[in-house]
Amino acid sequence: MTHPPIVRPSDWDGFDLVAFDVDGTLYDQRALRLRMVRDMLLHAAVVWDVGFIRVLRAYRRIRERLADAQQGVFEATLIAETAAAAGCAPATVRAIIGEWIEQRPLRYLADCRYPGLLELFAGLRRSGKIIGILSDYPARAKLAALGLSADHVVSAGDDGVGFLKPHPRGLECLIAAAGVRADATILIGDRKERDGLVARRTGARALIRSAGRLDGWQTFARYDSPLFAPLLET
Repeated sequence: MTHPPIVRPSDWDGFDLVAFDVDGTLYDQRALRLRMVRDMLLHAAVVWDVGFIRVLRAYRRIRERLADAQQGVFEATLIAETAAAAGCAPATVRAIIGEWIEQRPLRYLADCRYPGLLELFAGLRRSGKIIGILSDYPARAKLAALGLSADHVVSAGDDGVGFLKPHPRGLECLIAAAGVRADATILIGDRKERDGLVARRTGARALIRSAGRLDGWQTFARYDSPLFAPLLET
């Protein structure tokens, strides 16, 4: 595989759209999960029922499989298969997902936001960059909870998208909404097999947030990395 050229601090002038994944990219997903596990255990003890945990596990497992299969219009299949796997009604699945994946985590997001993001987003604004969000989950409420804002937000379940990453449809929609070229776009994410691959398939560049090196991918560990210095200094 031919590796793309390294993004250097001096290269930011060549990017018009700076796009971000959300989960694990804008906030510490491990820290959030620890809080959510605590809440789940407390809730299970109160209601004396762990059925909702079984639903959540099945939902995440099936969602990953559908992403790998690049299943189009995936949401109906995801709900139906989760309901079958957990032995409950689709309406029950929707209610559990709405509560435990979409709503309850919001209260913790600000505390789990990665350091330096507020400054980076402000620097991107000052530099005249278009800020985009590309997420496999609904993202607008999470952005608000994180205290961040973007010019364009695209989620996998949106009308006209209907595919999970690494299918290119979502990023293509985001690039079209921003009115820029793919080669003037950079996607910042945390998963090479999702965020990195969708960028490559679309002709955009990718940066992967990771504490360690990933062969074939450019990584960074922190948002105050020297890589972002030109944006932070504007």
